[in-house]
Amino acid sequence: MKFIVSSSHLLKQLQVLGGVINSNNTLPILDNFLFELSENELKASASDLETTMSAIVNVESTDTGSIAINARLLLDTLKTFPDQPLTFKTEGENTIEISSEQGKYDMAFYNGDEFPKAIELPSPTSTEIPAHVLSTAISKTIFAAGNDDLRPVMSGVFFQFNSKELTFVATDAHKLVKYTRTDVSADKSAEFIMPKKPLNLLKGILGGVEDNVLVEYNDTNAKFTFDNVVLVCRLIDGKYPNYEAVIPKENPNKLTVDRASFLNSVRRVSIFSSKTTHQIRLKMAGTELNISAEDLDYANKADERLSCDYQGDDMQIGFNSRFLSEMLNNLNANDVQLEMSLPNRAGILTPIDGTEDGEHVTMLVMPVMLNG
Repeated sequence: MKFIVSSSHLLKQLQVLGGVINSNNTLPILDNFLFELSENELKASASDLETTMSAIVNVESTDTGSIAINARLLLDTLKTFPDQPLTFKTEGENTIEISSEQGKYDMAFYNGDEFPKAIELPSPTSTEIPAHVLSTAISKTIFAAGNDDLRPVMSGVFFQFNSKELTFVATDAHKLVKYTRTDVSADKSAEFIMPKKPLNLLKGILGGVEDNVLVEYNDTNAKFTFDNVVLVCRLIDGKYPNYEAVIPKENPNKLTVDRASFLNSVRRVSIFSSKTTHQIRLKMAGTELNISAEDLDYANKADERLSCDYQGDDMQIGFNSRFLSEMLNNLNANDVQLEMSLPNRAGILTPIDGTEDGEHVTMLVMPVMLNG
């Protein structure tokens, strides 16, 4: 088989697919890209058995066939070329020759039939989501998903679709993010848990996509189709915790503060906090917010004051500064509101401005017990 392709166009597509490939695969064939040629279309695929991703690349050819080529070797080679046409031509049983303006390069290839087939989804349920909405939903939630292998359901993002809205939730039991879009809906109600890896891959490439993403899903797998890319992945099996139960409903104490000032203060003060707990103390009264931290082991201490709008009883509450700054960093608002009920109940962080129509973000952060 023989085809001619633009080096930069092929590299761009393969770099996206390269994110699927694990550094240590149990099956050696998974270290390769699968190339399936059908005249002027080359379908390139990568898989780790859980996630399979493919992209269509336009080429010049009249041949058909399928081969598997070592991904690392091919990517390293393509990165060194300026944009130019490359000719790929199979020689004999197991060698492919790549011809460039500079020279010729021989690589071993494997039979494409050895490569695992992508999972088919028989009669799936489907929903179309604008690419920027899905991209934002992933970015706003994925940082809050857990890393605990013992609780796999919390290591992904929970997708909840119904005829009124789409909701995306992530939590690691210390922090929780609920992102809702009331301007997009699904025909049928559905719930499934997406693993982090395919979501990170989608997040990386959806930014430049203008069209809708077709999301198809059943009980075990999900498939995302857009532009010339198809991603199929296995879903996380299990029941997602009832997250609504942990969001406090009555929160009479409300703090409104400039997000950037609050974030900078939290970051500065946290440098002086205990390296084990990362605990900072918020003390609210009237129009003043006092942020402090202390590391008793090293006699380090910091104290800052911010002007704010606070409605409620004077109170002190402790938070893990890393969780709080992560959340503030993931909001685009100028001003944010922190709602609280008691020092031992979760605080709810919401943006006051900067959201699109139909977009709702709720972030929940668990408090840490204050000493003394």
